[in-house]
Amino acid sequence: MNVDAVFRRDRGIVIAALAAITILAWTHLYAMSPSLAILTDGAFCVTPMVAAWSMSDALIAFFMWNVMMVGMMIPTASPMILMFSTTNRRLRSGEGSLVPTAVFVLGYLLVWSGYSALAVVAQWALHSASLLSPLWLRTTPAIGGLLFITAGVFQWTPWKYACLSHCRTPLSFLMTEWRDGRRGALVMGLKHGAYCAGCCWAIMALMFVAGAMNLLWTAVLAVFMLVEKVAPGGVIIGRTAGVIFIVAGVWMLLAGM
Repeated sequence: MNVDAVFRRDRGIVIAALAAITILAWTHLYAMSPSLAILTDGAFCVTPMVAAWSMSDALIAFFMWNVMMVGMMIPTASPMILMFSTTNRRLRSGEGSLVPTAVFVLGYLLVWSGYSALAVVAQWALHSASLLSPLWLRTTPAIGGLLFITAGVFQWTPWKYACLSHCRTPLSFLMTEWRDGRRGALVMGLKHGAYCAGCCWAIMALMFVAGAMNLLWTAVLAVFMLVEKVAPGGVIIGRTAGVIFIVAGVWMLLAGM
């Protein structure tokens, strides 16, 4: 098998694996969605109701957020993951010892697992303060407005632009951050995950505005983050969205008053 055929095979395997992981995550989110619970006469419930949380409730919420992070963020990281796979193969083509791409992906997802833990803490706090719909995980208009304004302002900050630039230039990231071995791949995955979280944390917080269990809203945010990272005009799209977020936030605050 020639080198080009090997690259095509590796790329096909990685694409198929990422697609399968994403589909499984979204399938599980659909199975957990409140709309499905309503259709089945409430036979299935994913979130604790009004009662105070227990540790098992927190673990269930943590699992839910992790699945959500996989479904939303793996597609946005796919260009970087594919670039890592190709670069890894090129550097190791003569040595016969490849670092599994899964190690890089693991590092990336560990960062978002940390974000999931923070989301659970926020969900727990809002739930305890009776500021969160227990079924759809939607917060009050006042808090939703503040989240929109925060996300909108952040879209225009240098930190946002710096993190987004790393996400939009996979080859540049790998050329400057490359490390050998499994440990190196894990560190690179962690570092890319940190840039990705730095870029998208405020947008992800908007999950609480229309409901973290609102699959349509979840899909809209996931598509927006993907477009922002891969579209030619992603930076302009992101800043335009920032203005829209601020306007929406102000409108929600005024409507709430």
